[in-house]
Amino acid sequence: MSSKRLIFLGPPGAGKGTQAKFLSEEANIPHISTGDILRTAIDTGTPLGQKAQSYVDAGELVPNDLILDLISERLQKPDAQLGWILDGFPRNLKQAQFLDEILKDLNQHSVCILNLEVPEEELVSRLLKRHRQDDNEVTIRHRLEVYHEETEPLIDFYSDRTVHSVNGNRPLQEVTAALKEIVEAS
Repeated sequence: MSSKRLIFLGPPGAGKGTQAKFLSEEANIPHISTGDILRTAIDTGTPLGQKAQSYVDAGELVPNDLILDLISERLQKPDAQLGWILDGFPRNLKQAQFLDEILKDLNQHSVCILNLEVPEEELVSRLLKRHRQDDNEVTIRHRLEVYHEETEPLIDFYSDRTVHSVNGNRPLQEVTAALKEIVEAS
């Protein structure tokens, strides 16, 4: 797989992180998730990480603008110059518009948008099987509502580009093969 810039869309539990990890290893490009960026910035004590730490210490959500700055900083690192996979970002229209601006400034074009589709009841089932403390049915259904309200509109936002929708409700290897085929052809 040649160097690529990939954005993974899809609801919680669709398999974005799992598939992004596989493709990242295959293409030898970084798999970038906002949670990982946040943890790394805090752990290494970067100026943005120190700002984020103050919000975390206060038990508050890290503001959108700080997340955007962290993404911008991460995309400028040497390992991301030949490609990357964004998993869980952008999550809303403001972030998508900001990402377009960053990519324009960095002269990084030809982004491939991959959307994993999985029926809602399957998502709930998958997320309940993870046995995470915050994964109960009420919380999961709320996260899916937030996805439908804030993230799903990104499919329309990116309609002027090609959004590749992939059936994520089949065996892992089949989903990986379908994604690789799209990425290699784009």
